[in-house]
Amino acid sequence: MTTEKEIIELIRRGKVPFPPLSICLLQIEPVINKSCQADAIIEVLWGKKKARFLVEIKSISTPKAFQSAINQLKSLSPKKNFGLMLIMPFLNDNQLIELEREGISGIDLCGNGVVIVPDMFAVYRTGERNRFPSSAPIKNIYRKNSSMVGRVFLARSGYNTVNDIYEQINRLNMLVNQLDRKPMSLSTVSKALKTLEEDLMIERKNTIRLLQIDKLLDNLSKNYSPVISGKKVCIKLADEEESIKQTLWKLSKETGLPLIATGKSSVSQYAVMQRGDMLSVYCPRIEKIIEAIPGNQSDRFPNLEIIETEDETVFFDAREQQNFWWASPVQVYLELMAGDKRDRETAEQVKSYILNNLSKELQ
Repeated sequence: MTTEKEIIELIRRGKVPFPPLSICLLQIEPVINKSCQADAIIEVLWGKKKARFLVEIKSISTPKAFQSAINQLKSLSPKKNFGLMLIMPFLNDNQLIELEREGISGIDLCGNGVVIVPDMFAVYRTGERNRFPSSAPIKNIYRKNSSMVGRVFLARSGYNTVNDIYEQINRLNMLVNQLDRKPMSLSTVSKALKTLEEDLMIERKNTIRLLQIDKLLDNLSKNYSPVISGKKVCIKLADEEESIKQTLWKLSKETGLPLIATGKSSVSQYAVMQRGDMLSVYCPRIEKIIEAIPGNQSDRFPNLEIIETEDETVFFDAREQQNFWWASPVQVYLELMAGDKRDRETAEQVKSYILNNLSKELQ
């Protein structure tokens, strides 16, 4: 992890290259006015042309740190003929575009940046990889079990305390409630919340609330891992679908094992889409179900597929309706987004369902 002092020292030694510009450190922590102080003043030269900037330095490259720096720079009342500049370990393409839009220059320690001095020069460089991965989150909180911390905000957008979130996550986890799976720890929840806050997904004021629904869904989708399954069994039952669901509900009660429809089999609960004849369900331990189910294993015209998995996310926030468990709308959305073009188009309907439900909650 690079510190702000180390970045200032790199600037002093001329170790922050941004050709064709040269960068010189002039002053550290100049007082701009009674309430504002910059981290440094630098001089940028291109041939005989030169410009001075008030600089804000951040040692981490999170969205929250970036936005905080923008706000701090905007609060400065620069002296005449001084520009504003942000220096961070890494600036991505979207951040460079935002800097340009705000009229603020910015460079990183990897060689990316935008430096604009009206009527003098403009340099824009991008494409260099992030050489400071430690400035990114250590753990991917949008994947696997950690994703349940983000998903809980799509079930309810706001909570009073971290403990409320911790309790809700474990309350919505069927494997914790029915199979005595170890609950997610409070420390894990706190660490994930910190990253969500740094990524500007949530904010903490009087309450802890969701800020960016679309962005959270997008991050969950990009990092989604398809369900890791064990055994799969196809069964032919003589009953109609309604009776099949009743049979599964009864078996679930008798065995103490959760049986819930997969995301794709649950689509009709949240969107308009023609589903196939076969009902697919998740089960954490398949053998006990196979022993008790009144049907024959068959690959010819099966109407029930049982998929063995102990992936906690597929059971998270399952919805009960008419004595049957359906996957959560978020799980449906993620499975559809991992599918073909038709699936992804249907996923937009499920996304609208999620957005509408959260909008009603906020009214």
